[in-house]
Amino acid sequence: MTVDRSLTGRERFFESSDVIVTKTDLKGRITYANRTFLNIANLDVRHALNAPHSLIRHPDMPRCVFWLLWETIQAGKEIFAYVLNRAVNGDHYWVFAHVTPSFGEQGEIIGYHSNRRVPRREPIDTVIKPIYAELLAVENSHANRKDGMHAAVVALTEKLKSAKVSYDEFIFSI
Repeated sequence: MTVDRSLTGRERFFESSDVIVTKTDLKGRITYANRTFLNIANLDVRHALNAPHSLIRHPDMPRCVFWLLWETIQAGKEIFAYVLNRAVNGDHYWVFAHVTPSFGEQGEIIGYHSNRRVPRREPIDTVIKPIYAELLAVENSHANRKDGMHAAVVALTEKLKSAKVSYDEFIFSI
């Protein structure tokens, strides 16, 4: 399957009653994808399974948000985030994601589970897009992608600290 890395500028939508569900292994490879995910991402199941979840990563989504997501779930905690994704044909779609670790019988993390719902538009347009643009600018101001991502993590941390809120408090306040 060929993934179109260009962007169409077309936004995709899904029903507010639908929930996008995926599960991944510890490396982020998809082990389960529901029909809603397959439809919105423009994938079929044989191309989704075992593919890296980053297959749907949109280039306008700050890497530092994914860094925060991975740090949180690898520590055994859940996280909520607004995420901009790219369907494999180049369309895009917004989700409000809830990502959790999946635990084995001995309490060890054995994978990750993500449920995504239709996000509220107002916070995306008034808060999330401007913050993500700022974070992307920080990331892109560095020649080294890793340095840029870490600088954006610091910028996000400082923004939250100056507002005197945690990341979770911020997400649920908008």
